[in-house]
Amino acid sequence: MDVVIKDTCYKGTRILLGNEKQEYIQKCREYLKSEGFTEILIPIIQHTEIFAGKVGEENNNMMYNLTDRGDRDLCLPPEYTAVVQKLASTYFKNQKDVKLFYVAECFRGEKPQKGRFRQFTQIGVEILNPTKDWSKELIDLSKHLISYNEQEYKIILNNIRGLDYYGDFTFEIENLENKLSVIGGGSYENGIGFAIGIDRYLSFLAEKNKNI
Repeated sequence: MDVVIKDTCYKGTRILLGNEKQEYIQKCREYLKSEGFTEILIPIIQHTEIFAGKVGEENNNMMYNLTDRGDRDLCLPPEYTAVVQKLASTYFKNQKDVKLFYVAECFRGEKPQKGRFRQFTQIGVEILNPTKDWSKELIDLSKHLISYNEQEYKIILNNIRGLDYYGDFTFEIENLENKLSVIGGGSYENGIGFAIGIDRYLSFLAEKNKNI
C-alpha cells in the first residue's frame, strides 16, 4: 500500500511513496493494449476554449485558469474527453472506431474530502468515430479494470452527470458504501468512452483492506 505524505503539499494534493498506484496503472495499460487500444499522451496545459460548454457549470467554476506571456487563456484540465473529442473531428476525422486510452493528471479546485482530490489521475478509454454501439463492450471493459463486485459496486445507467458533452447514453459505477462513483462515461458527438478515477478507486481499496 502506498504511503500518503502531505508535508509541503498544496491542499488537496499528496505525495505518494510506494509502487501500488504505478503497478495498478501498468496492469490497466497492459490489459487495454491487449484489447486493441493505443495509448495517447496528452499535455496538462490546454487552451481554456477547448472546455467551453463541455465540462458543465460546476467543473467550469473549479477550473485552474492561467495566462501565458502572450496573454493566452490556458488551464489545467479537469478532464480529457473534451480534448480527445476535438481530435475525433480533426486528426482522426477520416478514421473509424479509433480505440485510444490515456493516463493523465486532472485538476479541480473543489473542497478536498474523502475520495476527492484537487489533483488526481484518470485513465480514460475512448472510441472515436464509432460505427456501432460500443456501450456494452465498454461497460464490460470498465468492470474488468476495477474487478467489479456486485456487493461493492453498482452500475447506474443514463444518470445526468456534470459534463455537458454527453449524449443519450451515460453510465457510472458507484461504490455502494459511500455512494461515490469510480468510473463515469457515455456517448458524445463523434465518440464514446469512460474514465476511472485512479486515486479514488485505490483509496476505496485501501479502506476495504484496512477493515478486513
